[in-house]
Amino acid sequence: MAISTFPSFAAQADYSLLKALRADPDATDDGMDHRPRPVFSGHYVPVRPTPIPQSQYVAHSQTLFAELGLNDELARDPSFQGMFSGDISVATDAMRPWGWATGYALSIYGTEYIQQCPFGTGNGYGDGRAMSVFEGVFLGRRWEMQLKGGGPTPYCRGADGRAVLRSSVREFLAQEFMQALGVPSSRSLTLYVSHQEKVRRPWYSENSRSFEPDVMAENAAAISTRVAPSFLRVGQIELFARRVRAKAHPQAMEELTLIVEHLIDRNYRDEIDPALPFAEQVVELARLFRGRLTALVAGWMRVGYCQGNFNSDNCAAGGYTLDYGPFGFCELFDPRFQPWTGGGEHFCFFNQPQAAEANYRMFWSALRELLTDHEDARTELDALREGFPAAMQDQMNAMWAAKLGLNQHNDELLQELLQLLMSSRADYCKTFRSLGSIPETVAELQDSFYLPCPDELKSRWESWLQRWRGVLSAQGSLNAAAEAMAQVNPAITWREWLVAPAYQQAEQGDYSLIADLQKVFLSPYATPPNDQAERMDQLKPREFFNAGGVSHYSCSS
Repeated sequence: MAISTFPSFAAQADYSLLKALRADPDATDDGMDHRPRPVFSGHYVPVRPTPIPQSQYVAHSQTLFAELGLNDELARDPSFQGMFSGDISVATDAMRPWGWATGYALSIYGTEYIQQCPFGTGNGYGDGRAMSVFEGVFLGRRWEMQLKGGGPTPYCRGADGRAVLRSSVREFLAQEFMQALGVPSSRSLTLYVSHQEKVRRPWYSENSRSFEPDVMAENAAAISTRVAPSFLRVGQIELFARRVRAKAHPQAMEELTLIVEHLIDRNYRDEIDPALPFAEQVVELARLFRGRLTALVAGWMRVGYCQGNFNSDNCAAGGYTLDYGPFGFCELFDPRFQPWTGGGEHFCFFNQPQAAEANYRMFWSALRELLTDHEDARTELDALREGFPAAMQDQMNAMWAAKLGLNQHNDELLQELLQLLMSSRADYCKTFRSLGSIPETVAELQDSFYLPCPDELKSRWESWLQRWRGVLSAQGSLNAAAEAMAQVNPAITWREWLVAPAYQQAEQGDYSLIADLQKVFLSPYATPPNDQAERMDQLKPREFFNAGGVSHYSCSS
């Protein structure tokens, strides 16, 4: 029977993180810890969320509710809504009367940074407006629930700890869309808004062509709840390794060991034998994470997703997508696609494998601190690090082969195709889906191009199509290839100019378009009905190219 009351929900509570890890010894007992301050040790800081006033229901994920065994009506239960709009005073005896925020380190492309820390030490960088408020076991699976926009924490760096409705809608929809695409991701539980509390953020004026935001916009404050097996990040493991190397305090090595043990328990215990010596478990952790990370990034590339800011603190140590801030989906094909104005080419679409390797290097470096007295284990760990590029390339080759219906990777065909996509001003998602019909002529692809195809380019396309079809014919049935391609090339994609109206209408209290997009995003591989295709499966209109807030955007959220 589905869980339909808040006490029944609360009864699932099981706080493994709070049991296994250590609180900051300088933290308050009641969680009233909202001002920026350095945190020198401990794995988490108890902190009470700040509720948004007069919260309104916007949306919940029926898919995730079903997976957790929750009744959909629970999303509108007063206590449940209070809890996930920041009012933790509703907590029952089975629950903690506060949430928890965590610190982490920042590395960008393998370079350690402390500049973002207000104290210049790295001891003030972490969850500034995200805090977990619940951990429990539902239908045999452990999940952690984290408020985004729940108010300031000691890591807030002087900010208000809030999230705006715009970014909350984007994250809520994107997490469930990625899940439906088959790309591992944190999940969306609920989204609530307050039209009484407003926060100001830099954003874009109407019809703006500015690269950076050109106005200060007033936005409704919102709280979304994201859900994952854990929210442990590479940056967290890295923080404790940095403290070991710096001999920051006497318990540094013990705290690093504890958090790595907890990572294994939370995200890898089904695959790592607890009877193994710890050094061997560490090596196996590195092996499994490498497999998950390389598969994840190949999945991003398959569906056209660009993380935009793939630092170590945005890299989930469990191997799934985390932190939907400056993300976007590639429409007009461009290997250098980067939607975030602060991201730079180093985090662009086709550079994501290299960014993943840099994050893996920081993970490897942190784990090495645990193996000082285990030379054989260190050697194995080093080999895993050295083998990352080859492992990443294997995943990419398999992904490209699947997108083209091939039994094995054909680099010559792929490289020529990528050049054709660029020359044709092709839409990434739409072109690959059209290739799934195994076209004989380029005329069958023209609807996927933003410009007419000149004769010389048509000739190149015809030649490529003949050679590709020949390879497909040699390996078996063309129909079988088409069916396989339909399973990996989505029929619809995220188009920012179609999502923007959802959060714009939501500011006026109309949440209907959010609900419509939830339904559309549930089945991204199914051929959409004609009326839906007319709206969702179309090329970006000219007026949205170079449009601030749609074609590119800041991370103001």
